[in-house]
Amino acid sequence: MLSETIPPPTCLLKSYVVPHRHMFGPGPSNVPPRILAAGAQPILGHLHAETVEIMNHIKSGIQYAFQTNNSMTLAVSGPGHAAMECAIFNSVEPGESILIVVNGIWGERASEMAGRIGARVNTVVAAPGGYVTNKDIEQALEKYNPVVLFLCHGESSTGVVHPLDGIGGLCHRHNCLFLVDAVASLAGAPLHMDIQDIDILYTGSQKVLNAPPGTAPISFSERACQKIFNRKTKPVSYFLDMSWLANYWGCDGTPRMYHHTGPVSGFFCLREALAILSETGLENSWKQHKEVAEYFHEGLVAMGLKLFVQDKIMRLPTVTTIVAPSGYDWKEITAYIMKTHQIEISGGLGPSAGVVLRVGLMGCNSTKANVDMILAALADALKHCHKSRV
Repeated sequence: MLSETIPPPTCLLKSYVVPHRHMFGPGPSNVPPRILAAGAQPILGHLHAETVEIMNHIKSGIQYAFQTNNSMTLAVSGPGHAAMECAIFNSVEPGESILIVVNGIWGERASEMAGRIGARVNTVVAAPGGYVTNKDIEQALEKYNPVVLFLCHGESSTGVVHPLDGIGGLCHRHNCLFLVDAVASLAGAPLHMDIQDIDILYTGSQKVLNAPPGTAPISFSERACQKIFNRKTKPVSYFLDMSWLANYWGCDGTPRMYHHTGPVSGFFCLREALAILSETGLENSWKQHKEVAEYFHEGLVAMGLKLFVQDKIMRLPTVTTIVAPSGYDWKEITAYIMKTHQIEISGGLGPSAGVVLRVGLMGCNSTKANVDMILAALADALKHCHKSRV
C-alpha cells in the first residue's frame, strides 16, 4: 500500500482571509452582495433542467444587453480572452485575410491570436489615444479584402471608445464580417448590435456587469453563422468550436449533448448580473456611466491632472486614462494608494504602459461618491510620494 511522501502544505492548514479592496482598476470590478449570494447557491448538474433554464435566462439577458435578436447567443466558459479566441477561431480559417483595427493592446492581442491560426493578418493602426476613421477602414477593406474586420469598441488600455456607426455597412459591402470587442464598454457606453450591423460581439462578465470573471457573453449574426458553419476546416479549438457550443446552449434546435462541464456557479452569477442590468435599464446604465465619468474628469482637471484622450467624445466612460503626473513614479503612486486607501488603480498597458494611470468605474462602482474617494486618494498620493526635481 502506498503512503504519502509529501506532507500537506502548511499554508493550506489555516484559513486565508481575503482583504476588502475598492476595485477601481480596469477590471475586475467589485461584485455586489446580491451577485455573490447567487454564486453561493447549491451546485447543480450542468445539464439539469434548472441549469438549462438558467442558461436560457442568460441568453435572453445577453440579447437585451447586446440589443440583438440573434438566436446564436450564449456565454463562453472562460474570461473575455476565451470569447475573443472563440470569435476569431470560428470565423477565420488558415490562409484567410483578417483586418484588425489596432487602437490599443486588444487589437494587438487579436493580431497575435489570428496569426497563430495561420490567418493573413493586416492592420490599420490608430495613434495612442486616437481612433481610425471610416475612410481609413474603407481603404483598408479595399486593399486587403478580409473575411473579418476586428475592432475593440472600449479600448481599456488607452481609454478610447471607438466610433462604430457606419463600419458594419462598409464591411458588408465588402463581403466582410464585423467583429467587435465590447469587454470594457458593454452597458457603459451605447451599443446596438443589430442596428449597428455588428456580426460578432462579445464581452466579459467582470466589468460593468459586476460578476466574477469566468463567463463571456457572445453573439453571432445570421451572416456570421453562414460563414462559421460552412467552413472548409474545423476550428483549431475543440473547446471553443461553435458547432458544439451552439448545441450546448440550445441554439441549434437539436437535443443538447454533453460538451464540457460549464461553470455552473458562474452561470448563477451571470444570470443575476443580467437581471440587475435588466432592472436598471440599459439607457439608465449608459447615462449613469457618462455622468459619473464626466464628474470624474472635471475633478481631475481641477487637480491639475491631464487626461490622455484629448477628444471628450472619444473618452471611454468606464475606464479613464490619466497622463502619469510628471516627476512621479506611477508605480509608487498606485502602490501608495493600494496600501494607504485599499484602492486599486493601475498603470498603463501595451501602448500606454508607463504613460498613464487607469481608473475603472464600472457598474455598481460607477458613483460620484467613489469619484470623490479616488480624487482624495490621488491628492494624498501626490502629497506623500516622491517627486523628482529633474
